[in-house]
Amino acid sequence: MIRVAINGYGTIGKRIADAVDAQDDMEVAGVTKTGPSFGCELAAKKGYPLYCITDDLERIASFSSGGYECHGGLSDLLASADVVVDCAPSKMGAANLAKYEAAGIKHMFQGGEKHELTGLSYSSSANHAANMNADGTRVVSCNTTGLSRTLVPLYKLGSSLKVECTMIRRAADPGDSKKGPINAIKPVLKVPSHHGPDVMTVMPEIEINSLAVAVPTTLMHVHAIIADLPSGHGQTTESILDIWRQTPRVIVMHGEGDRLTTTAEVMEMARDLGRKWGDLHEIFIWEDGVKLVGDRLYYFQAIHQESDVIPENIDCIRALMGTESDWRASVAKTDSAISDYYGL
Repeated sequence: MIRVAINGYGTIGKRIADAVDAQDDMEVAGVTKTGPSFGCELAAKKGYPLYCITDDLERIASFSSGGYECHGGLSDLLASADVVVDCAPSKMGAANLAKYEAAGIKHMFQGGEKHELTGLSYSSSANHAANMNADGTRVVSCNTTGLSRTLVPLYKLGSSLKVECTMIRRAADPGDSKKGPINAIKPVLKVPSHHGPDVMTVMPEIEINSLAVAVPTTLMHVHAIIADLPSGHGQTTESILDIWRQTPRVIVMHGEGDRLTTTAEVMEMARDLGRKWGDLHEIFIWEDGVKLVGDRLYYFQAIHQESDVIPENIDCIRALMGTESDWRASVAKTDSAISDYYGL
């Protein structure tokens, strides 16, 4: 049984904790919070041991004054686990990495940290094998995960793939009131944006550039993608759609016919399916927005930024621990367990 520590029990951390709890080869060793809050109440109800995000004795004592049992500081949690999933706010990575290395524990960061922090990044379909038995890695961001899921199968059609992508990004998560824009469209003036080059950290063979704009919504990201397939690929629009239909964690649906023409309707579908938190782990592709013209493929896809990386973290744990070398087998196990956990 793999004992998993989760350092940071917020938007991503709480979802990863439940995904770990769903697996029959893993258990939650504990989760961390900065101090007493509603998140502590949620962890307690789930039965997850609660720890402080630091070893500061005064901070640790503050939990009991708030009515919560705290089992100690971060060092205590790391000593009781096999691997730690870092879900702390971005820019804390370097300091946390030093703590993990000092504790001699395997470690995983999220896409908010840079690839250079660990020198290794993870996406299940792209480079699961490269992460086997590694000491540490970074699960790529929600956008990079979405791009990898749909582009890697296209790359495997031949020996080359050139991609231009425009990211229409949500401004903030639904629970985040601190970010904007509120009544504006904000272009990311760094060209290319980091999203495309980030794909190359897990699949360097894909030649990709990206632009990004932030828009005032909290629901999802949308990608507008142009991909140049290698000549002689022998594909049609329908055969490309069939490839994606057979790709794990990808959903292909007809926008007009299924009345799913906007991200709001896609998220409503996830809620109607009974998904916890209304999550959509899969990448959503609008079937009627896909068109192959010669060697050039055009398509749109939508990314639920709070959840598509959650199952990736579970597969990454197995890679680091060396317990499953076949990425498809791990994906099937992860997804089945999560589905059973929520009675879906």
